[in-house]
Amino acid sequence: MRVGVLGGGAWGTALAQVCAEGGETLLWAREPEVVESVNARHENGLFLAGVPLDTAIRATAELGDLAACDALLVVTPAQHMRSVLAAMPRLSVPLILCAKGMEEATMKLMHDVAHEAQPEAPVAVLSGPTFAHEVAARLPAAVTLAVEDRAVGERLRARIARPWFRPYLSDDVAGAEIGGAVKNVLAIACGVVEGRRLGLNARAALISRGFAEMTRFGLARGSRAETLAGLSGLGDLVLTCSSVSSRNFSLGKGLGEGQTAAELLADRRTVAEGAFTAPVLNRAAREAGVDMPIVAAVCALLAGEAAVDEVVGELLARPLRVEGV
Repeated sequence: MRVGVLGGGAWGTALAQVCAEGGETLLWAREPEVVESVNARHENGLFLAGVPLDTAIRATAELGDLAACDALLVVTPAQHMRSVLAAMPRLSVPLILCAKGMEEATMKLMHDVAHEAQPEAPVAVLSGPTFAHEVAARLPAAVTLAVEDRAVGERLRARIARPWFRPYLSDDVAGAEIGGAVKNVLAIACGVVEGRRLGLNARAALISRGFAEMTRFGLARGSRAETLAGLSGLGDLVLTCSSVSSRNFSLGKGLGEGQTAAELLADRRTVAEGAFTAPVLNRAAREAGVDMPIVAAVCALLAGEAAVDEVVGELLARPLRVEGV
C-alpha cells in the first residue's frame, strides 16, 4: 500500500516516518524548503530539525502527485482541510484524518468535512496522545484508529502499525474526533494554570473537570463514553495538559504569564489548533445545551474579554455541584 501524507509540518513528517518503514511514502508540503530538505538531506529542517528521516520518504509540492497513492493521511490544519481536499482530483482511496478541530464556518467535525469534499473516499480518524518529535524518534506510542468499516480499518492498521506505534481500532469516528478537538482547548486552560503558578492541585482538578465537559459534549453528539475515556480522549488530554511540548499548553502558559493571544499566535510556523477550535466548540456547546464553563473561560481569554485573574475567579465562584454531573 503506497501511502501519501498531506501536510509537511512536524506531525505530518512524524507520520511519514511511521509509514516509511512499510514502504514508499510520499509527503506533500507547501513549503519548498521542506521539500528540498527532505529530499536532499532526509530531514525536515523547518519543522522537525535534528531528526533523521527514513530514506523511503519522498517529498513533493504538487498535490496531484498524491493521486496515485493507495491511502492518504490528511495532516493539514483543521481550518484548511476542506480547501486542500477539494483541490485534489476525485478520490476513492481511504483518507485518514489526523487534524484535531472543528471547522469554523460550519461547526462540523473533520470527518463530515472530508465526506463533503471527497464523497467517494472512505474516512478514518487517527488520534491519540502523541508528540511529533517522540513519534519521529520511534519512541513508544499508542493511538486510536477510528473507522466505520472494520475491514478498511484492519487494512490501514496493518499498514501503519509498528512495534513502537500501536493503533487500536474503533468504529466511533465522531468520538475519536471530539476527544481530540476538546482536549486542545482544555490544554490551553492547563497552560494558564501553569503560567499563573496556580499549582498542581489546580491542574489536576482542571483536567478532571475538563474531562467531564468533554464527556458531556461527546455524549450529546452521539459519542460513546468508552471512546472519550480512551486514547483519543482522556489519554490525549493528560498528555497535552502536562507539557510545554504541546503548542496549546504553551499558548495557555503564555496567557497565564501576561502575554496576549495576538502576540502568542503571531508565529505562523506552528498552529495551536485549540485557539481556533475554542470559539467554535463554545458555540456548538451552547446550541446543544451543554455546559462547558472551562471552554467558555478559554474563549474569553483568547478574545481579550477578561483578564486571567477575573476568569479564574469566576470559575472558582461557580456553585458547588454533585460530582459526575
